[in-house]
Amino acid sequence: MTTTWQTATVVAVTDETRRARTLRLRLATPVPHLAGQHYVFRLTAPDGYTASRSYSIASAPGSPELDFTVERLEGGEVSTFLHEVARPGDELEVRGPLGGWFVWDGTTPALLVGGGSGVVPLMAMLRLARATGRRDLVRLVVSVRSPDDLLYAGELPGPEFTVVHSRRAPAGDVRPPGRLTAADLPLPPDLAALTVYVCGSTGFADAATTLLVDRGVPADSIRVERFGPTGNP
Repeated sequence: MTTTWQTATVVAVTDETRRARTLRLRLATPVPHLAGQHYVFRLTAPDGYTASRSYSIASAPGSPELDFTVERLEGGEVSTFLHEVARPGDELEVRGPLGGWFVWDGTTPALLVGGGSGVVPLMAMLRLARATGRRDLVRLVVSVRSPDDLLYAGELPGPEFTVVHSRRAPAGDVRPPGRLTAADLPLPPDLAALTVYVCGSTGFADAATTLLVDRGVPADSIRVERFGPTGNP
């Protein structure tokens, strides 16, 4: 892990939804990362004013370039800049990778539970499992308001993935719209070896954690990363 600020070049920008876009960055000095870690982005104005924000890495460890999916927040200085101004070829100031608790090494069973853009660090874990041929180790459940709000919609589908629509479901969906429930969580018979990673807004994270504990998952097996403020999915 490093805490040194360095320059990263934007090499690609992809719109994921109407409110989220992925920036692919090439670091001046590449640093190995773990699935679940994040970077801090810092913007500096001509008068010296700075604004910083943490963004999770969506790329699997070992990727030569790093993807960061940024949700645009109303009044968010950094997210607004990354949506409206940043273009391929631009340089950004970043620091990382950071975080050593909300990480998965790809060798043990994991349930990943994400709300909205909380799927971003979990995507790094899913990509790691798929890249290493260990899909059997992970199950990912993502809760979103509607199909239009699902990040990575073209990549996520697979036997290890489930989406829960809280407000509007696609035609033919067997699950009616509604918030995440205990029945949506695919827990294995043996909970002893399982680690659960929950990421989303504070309200979503608290609700999901309660569901897990009520299902018998030990509290010390649940790792939570909250962000906010955004609306609950």
